[in-house]
Amino acid sequence: EVVLRETTQQAPIRVEVVAEGLDTPWSLAFLPDGRYLVTERDGRLRVVGKDGGLSAPVGGVPEVQARGQSGLLDVALAPDFAQSSMIYLSYSEPTSGGVRTAVARGVLDLEQLKFDKVERIFAQNEDPSGRLHWGSRLVFARDGTLFITLGDRYNHRDQAQVLSSHIGKIVRVQPDGTVPPDNPFVGRKDAVPEVWSYGHRNIQGAALHPRTGVLWTHEHGPQGGDEVNIGEAGANYGWPVITHGREYGLGTRIGEGTERADVKAALHVWIPSIAPSGMAFVTHDAIPGWNGSLLVGALRGQLLARLTLDGDKVVAEERMLTGLHARLRDVREGPDGVIYLLDESNGRILRVVADK
Repeated sequence: EVVLRETTQQAPIRVEVVAEGLDTPWSLAFLPDGRYLVTERDGRLRVVGKDGGLSAPVGGVPEVQARGQSGLLDVALAPDFAQSSMIYLSYSEPTSGGVRTAVARGVLDLEQLKFDKVERIFAQNEDPSGRLHWGSRLVFARDGTLFITLGDRYNHRDQAQVLSSHIGKIVRVQPDGTVPPDNPFVGRKDAVPEVWSYGHRNIQGAALHPRTGVLWTHEHGPQGGDEVNIGEAGANYGWPVITHGREYGLGTRIGEGTERADVKAALHVWIPSIAPSGMAFVTHDAIPGWNGSLLVGALRGQLLARLTLDGDKVVAEERMLTGLHARLRDVREGPDGVIYLLDESNGRILRVVADK
C-alpha cells in the first residue's frame, strides 16, 4: 500500500506500508532471514514477517516501567547474531527507589518466541522517579564495544555535568557490560569508568559513520537547540550549561551561553525544535542522490530530514514527508538499501523507495 508520494530535491519517492497494528513502536532491527524485530514501548517485543504479519509478544522480556516516555526502548542485534542469536534491549527498569535506564542481553529463540538466558549488563547508577528522558540508543562500534546513550531524566539535568553519574551521558562497555580499559575516564576517582562523553540531554538518534566508524548522535533540546554531534572520547557537549535551548513556557536562556572553548560544538542545530528521533546514514543508491546523506526522523516536527554532508560538516537540510502527519520514531537503512521508518502515531513500519 502506498501512503504518500513526494517529489524531493533529488528524486521522486513513495512511502509504502510494510506492517501495521503496532502499539507505539520504538525501535526496528533487521533479522538475517528478512524478518524484522520491533519494540513496542509498553513492553512488547515482536517479530514481524516479510508479509507484515505480527508475531505474538516474545516471552522473557524484562519488566519495564511504561509511563510517559519510559518503557521498552531500543533493540540491537549482537554483531555475531548469526552464530549467537543474541540481542540487546534497552528499557526503563523499575527499582525499589525509582526507575533507571538499563540494558539486558539474551538469546532470541525465534522458534519458541522467547528471550532466553537473559542478563542485565548495564544500569544507570541513579534511579530517580519520573517518566522522561531515557536516551537509550544502542550502537555497536567496529571494535565490538557497545555505546549506550543515557538521558538526563529531565529534572536531574545538572547531573549531566557530573562525571560520577551516568545521567546525561554516553557510556561505552564491552558486550558483557565490563569496562573497556581505554575508556577516557578509567582510573579517575571522580568519574564512573563507563562514561565516554558527557553533557547530553536526551540522545534518541545514534549511528556509526559508514566511512570513519565514528559515532554520530543527535539529541533533543528544549524549545530549540536539538543538536547533531560527533562522538568524541572524553568530550563535554555542554548541557545544561552551554545550549541553544530555552526554558519551556518561559523562553528564557538556559545556562551561560551557546558556546565555550572547552565544550564540543554541535554540527547542526534546530531552532525551533523538531524533536529528533532515529538516525541513519545512507550508503546505497536505492534513491538517486541520497547516498552519503544523514537521515533524521522527527516527532514534534512530523518529518524526515535529509542532511547533506561535506566531510564533518552539514551543508544543507531538506525536510520531507510532512504529508504523513506522523511522529517518526526510528529511521534505519535496511540490508537491501531501502530506508525504513517507524511511524509511532499510526503503529506502522514504513519504507521509502524511489518512485520510478
